[in-house]
Amino acid sequence: MPLAPLPVTVLTCLDPVLRDTATAVAAWEVPGTVVLRYDLGPGRDDGLRRVVSDVHGVEEDVRVPLEHACLDCALREDVLPTLVAVAASGRWRRVVLALPLAAEPLVVVRALRSGEVDGRPVADACRVASVVATADAAALEDDLLGDDLLAERLPALAGVLDDGRAVGEALAHQLDEADLVLLAGERDAPAGRARRLLAHLSTAPVREVHAVTGAELLADRWAGRPDAAHDPGRDAPLELRRARPTGALDGDGVWTLELTSRRAFHPGRLLEGIEEVGSGRLRARGVFHLPSRPGVVCAWDGAGGQLSIGEVGGWDAAGPRTRLVVTGTDPADRERVAACFPRLLLRADEHERFRPGTPDGFEPWLGAAGADVPRVA
Repeated sequence: MPLAPLPVTVLTCLDPVLRDTATAVAAWEVPGTVVLRYDLGPGRDDGLRRVVSDVHGVEEDVRVPLEHACLDCALREDVLPTLVAVAASGRWRRVVLALPLAAEPLVVVRALRSGEVDGRPVADACRVASVVATADAAALEDDLLGDDLLAERLPALAGVLDDGRAVGEALAHQLDEADLVLLAGERDAPAGRARRLLAHLSTAPVREVHAVTGAELLADRWAGRPDAAHDPGRDAPLELRRARPTGALDGDGVWTLELTSRRAFHPGRLLEGIEEVGSGRLRARGVFHLPSRPGVVCAWDGAGGQLSIGEVGGWDAAGPRTRLVVTGTDPADRERVAACFPRLLLRADEHERFRPGTPDGFEPWLGAAGADVPRVA
């Protein structure tokens, strides 16, 4: 009789101490737990370090050469095969997969859902139980909304990956996927603002890392979800389309704006005003459309002083819309963004200037505008 897929808790972090604290809680408190920890670097030729351990000690500590120092290569060449081998051994009942520092979990979740090893689905051997993110209460606001780069914070890792991301971008994407957030530093710093900020960004429960139990950390938070193994929410483009305020009340200096319209952005005014609406200590997510690209969903994803835009498919049956959800802590940012947004929208008398396929200035980010008709995703 085949074994049931082994539940995998995916753990993300920016701080190795928080990662080690969480994995120790899991291994010591929940019998049958194995920790699979990965690190990249610190040199280009150092490849991937894999450490396999449980409550009895370290089972394995090896360096794995990689063709390229990236998470995609690590998944293909070592992470997925190792998970399948751990499941096949029958020695453990659950896995904590501790990702390299600053790694984003979405690619891992997708791989566990749909990847293959030796022609066989990984999902037959392993399944995602939950994604757990870690954060420091004292540093959360600056980490998420400040403009520090990973190259400045983690120079050894950035040297391996040529990583131009902001710290805030990495942390925001970790929190986006989290089913549970472990918050550290509450004993030494006021946590009200940090918890309020997390409440505005995620509906995931928050636990203090030094008080969380192994059972809480390893809870199967996907259990009972409809078709959990193929949860469509685990898809960045879909999540951006569904961006909504969490319902958390403004307070402790934290606020959220929901900016919505059926109208498209005016391409020229958006180019001129993109810094005004997109810069500052903000976390912003959502979608927008341009009259020159009527069938294209344009994604808006900003954090850590950086803004990413791109094409993420076609519109659904509800049709094109512009919706940005913006969270911040500076009242001046709120006033500026709220005042700028309506000025960027296309007026009724301007539609004829931007027929489908008209050059719009967004070619460097979205490619050439095609003379397409609206399409339904």
